Amino acid sequence: MNHNFFAYIFRMRHIARWALMRNTRTENVEEHSYEAAVLAHALAVIGRDVFHKGLDPDKIAVAALFHDAPEIITGDMPTPIKYYNPSLKDAYQQVEAAAQDKLLSMLPPELTPAYEPLVRESDPGVRRYVKAADKLSAYIKCVEELKAGNAEFKKAAEQTRTALEEMGMEELDWFMERFLPAFSLTLDELQ
Repeated sequence: MNHNFFAYIFRMRHIARWALMRNTRTENVEEHSYEAAVLAHALAVIGRDVFHKGLDPDKIAVAALFHDAPEIITGDMPTPIKYYNPSLKDAYQQVEAAAQDKLLSMLPPELTPAYEPLVRESDPGVRRYVKAADKLSAYIKCVEELKAGNAEFKKAAEQTRTALEEMGMEELDWFMERFLPAFSLTLDELQ
């Protein structure tokens, strides 16, 4: 029997993000998942090593790699549409659950227990760090677009920055204070 799970996962590179926005550089779900994993790992390391929380950065990073896997089936629904009203949000959650079921059905039964918590984002503690990394990745995208002169991302940057601040995560604040300014620099300025 053929199992298509990994062939589907590798198709994340074909799912475009920010579809409603004019982009100076296009971004796909695979790139975003990598960036979210790097950021989730960093936030968890900060939580563990700076704030002495019992976190597993590797577990959180792996969860971030799979956090948008259902979008292989659903596509990337733009945030303003996804959260436009409660009924649309509920409907999207049902579609997302069906996509999660479909992806998990593509695994051999022996592997399903290992991947189900990743695809379903079932651990609330892990999900919190993945969500923070997801938002942080979106904010960095906005910063980079603004740096390139694309004012299309001005409102998104403001809204995303506010959402990050409202998360109330000391790890986010620590990261943003120390690392975020560098994303506005040119390559020469980074040297």
